[in-house]
Amino acid sequence: MSAQPGRVEDARTEDRAIIEAVSTERRATPVAVRSLKLTGFRNYARQSLDLDGRAVVLFGENGAGKTNLLEAVSLLAPGRGLRRARTGELERRDGSGMAAPGWGVAATVSTEVGPVEIGTGNEAGSERRVVRINGAAATQTGLGEYVSAVWLTPQMSQLFLEGASARRRFLDRLVYGFDPAHAGRVTAYDKALRDRSKILKDGGETGAMDAGWLDALEAQIAERGVAIAAARRDLAVRLARVAASGFGPFPGATVDVSGDLEAWLDTESAVTVEDRFRDALVQNRPVDAVTGGAAVGVHRSDLAVRHIEKDMPADQCSTGEQKALLMALVLSHARLLTAERGVTPLLLLDEVAAHLDEDRREALFAAVLDMGAQAWMTGTDARVFEPMQGAAQILRVADAAVFPA
Repeated sequence: MSAQPGRVEDARTEDRAIIEAVSTERRATPVAVRSLKLTGFRNYARQSLDLDGRAVVLFGENGAGKTNLLEAVSLLAPGRGLRRARTGELERRDGSGMAAPGWGVAATVSTEVGPVEIGTGNEAGSERRVVRINGAAATQTGLGEYVSAVWLTPQMSQLFLEGASARRRFLDRLVYGFDPAHAGRVTAYDKALRDRSKILKDGGETGAMDAGWLDALEAQIAERGVAIAAARRDLAVRLARVAASGFGPFPGATVDVSGDLEAWLDTESAVTVEDRFRDALVQNRPVDAVTGGAAVGVHRSDLAVRHIEKDMPADQCSTGEQKALLMALVLSHARLLTAERGVTPLLLLDEVAAHLDEDRREALFAAVLDMGAQAWMTGTDARVFEPMQGAAQILRVADAAVFPA
């Protein structure tokens, strides 16, 4: 991503401002779950937790329900949660595999505007997810106004080796913390893209009515696509400035977003790129009708991360280095959010500490404590979390029940 002409000095000034803000030690407002109640969720019939705002450590055997608790917390933020499960899949099932009638997650969350009551769940057997904020009906986008959450799971260890869609979702999750409306734009873009593909597949572009509907859909896709590309691109630039320095034993990283729209935005205005994108959609209708989807768009963009010290793309680094790079990005994002918004996000770290060496594990714990973040960390061995004694609530999970350690 090249700098635009005439903006080099502005970028340098912004660099200095961000670095100064990040390095300024000030206590931000941490997003923190103060109470959590589950009903018919995954393997929990009923479970209530009262929390004091500190980091939370959950330890216990595999299958006890640790990750399910993290998943419940992740649903307090926009999106489908850390497992990307369908709404109906979250219902508790009995020994015969039958689902219980509906599920619910309710929480009191400390935010920058004070305590907020959040509830989400579904009706029995329904795929429709309901959200309530302070007792009033709300949308998932509305959750982003209060809760920012980022997570790492064992499955994400392959993030740099998988397809680009997983990396786009990871980047979008980072964007939500700065721009809650981004979630709605991504959802609307994807829906418009699916609707367009259906019309093209059915051969509808030959009809005047369908052609007009295609024009309207492509206008929506172009408008939202440019906004999505600009938001991803802007965050990548700012995140790269923080991630470059690394965190102790965690490596420094470069961060970039590659894609047609992102490249166009390097040299053209957003209005020009929107027109160019819409024209490309129109021209590609015959090809897209055969292949499905769209040949151009932010649904094809990718996140590119590079290990600075080794000058090596993330996908060519060792497994351990890739995990360290991911952790560095999450910590950089939390640090940037703390500096720019004065809000520290929830960190949901599933089985992460156990896969770090001792130096990196201690650096992670130190970073969590320094930021004052409510990090939810899971593991099978309580001894891994001994450095967090007294600084975190340590809870034992066994057979879908939670006990004080």
